Amino acid sequence: MSALDELYRELILEHYKSPRNRGRLDQPDIANRGHNPLCGDDVEVSLQIADGKVQDVRFQGKGCSISQASASMMTEAIKGKSTDEARALVDGFKAMMKGEAEPDETLGDVEALQGVKRYPVRIKCAMLAWTTLEEGLDVYSRAKSA
Repeated sequence: MSALDELYRELILEHYKSPRNRGRLDQPDIANRGHNPLCGDDVEVSLQIADGKVQDVRFQGKGCSISQASASMMTEAIKGKSTDEARALVDGFKAMMKGEAEPDETLGDVEALQGVKRYPVRIKCAMLAWTTLEEGLDVYSRAKSA
C-alpha cells in the first residue's frame, strides 16, 4: 500500500470513528433517506437552506465504514455552499467514482474516497449519501419551482 493510500485509509477511518455533522435537524428544508439493499447501508440526509445556501446539514444512519465516512465528508464539503455548488460537488464526486474525472481541490477530504473505485462493489457504499443528497435537492428544487 502506498503512503498516499495509507493516508486516505486513515482519513476514511477517522471520519467513520468521529463522524462530522451526525444527527438530524429538527426542521429541515430537505430530508431524504437512501438505502442500499445489497449491503444494508442506510442514510438520511437533512439540510437547512437559507438564501440558496446550505446553512446546516446532518446525516444519520448505519452502514459500513465507507458509507458512513462518505456521508461525514459530504456534509463538510457542502456546508456553506449554494445548492448549485452542492450539485456541482455531487457531479464531481460521481465523475471521480466512475473514473470519468480526476478529483479537484473542491472535493477536499472527499478525494480520499477515490481509492474505493478499485473495489466496484463498494462504489455504491461511497455514493449512497451523495445520491441521497442529489435526490433531496431535486425534490427541493421542484417544490420551489411550483
